[in-house]
Amino acid sequence: MTIYSILLVEDEVHLHDALKLNLELEGYEVTSAYDGPSALNKIAHAHFDLMILDVMLPGLDGFSITETVRLNNIETPILILSAKNTSANKVQGLKLGADDYMTKPFNLEELLLRVSKLIQKSVAQYQVASMDEYKFSGHAINFTSLEALTSNGEKIDLTKKEAMLLKLLIENKNTVITRERILQTVWGYNVFPNTRTIDNFILSFRKYFEQDSRNPLHFISIRGIGYKFQD
Repeated sequence: MTIYSILLVEDEVHLHDALKLNLELEGYEVTSAYDGPSALNKIAHAHFDLMILDVMLPGLDGFSITETVRLNNIETPILILSAKNTSANKVQGLKLGADDYMTKPFNLEELLLRVSKLIQKSVAQYQVASMDEYKFSGHAINFTSLEALTSNGEKIDLTKKEAMLLKLLIENKNTVITRERILQTVWGYNVFPNTRTIDNFILSFRKYFEQDSRNPLHFISIRGIGYKFQD
């Protein structure tokens, strides 16, 4: 039986202990952190299948931890817990790369359900990330050789940036990836090209892999936000 690991970052001791106990009763292995710097230290030295982050933390808040994690290309799912319940706070957390956001007080059963869903997502991401090749709808992408073979037998040489963007979208299948996250992950935090560059990459992917590039089924634009991949 696989035991999944969770990093729990919460400075309210009673809430932390209650969450840790309930997560362990569900069969998860829980590592504790009570402030931002120690959380980042644990992230740097261990693999986790899920991170649960409070926002208000000593030393470094949960939003800053989320941003740092994503800038280091760590794709572990993140569930944010916060007493801040405004739409602006939720949007901020999701834009920085969190996968889910729950406000305090929360229903324990709902939290455990969301944890389960995010763990499943983490396992799926790991399976994709550990593969050199990904196949969908008769197409095959080889991330090692930077080549793709389309369903009609056409061979395509991919640039490194194309392969990186494809992998980011595929690893987060059925999830909307913001333009900001694409730019940070593929081009680097301080080297932002014109955002039109992303549009051109997506147009190329549609030309390679869509039967009808004007009515895409796999590379979907989400107006004003970003893109998602679905196979």
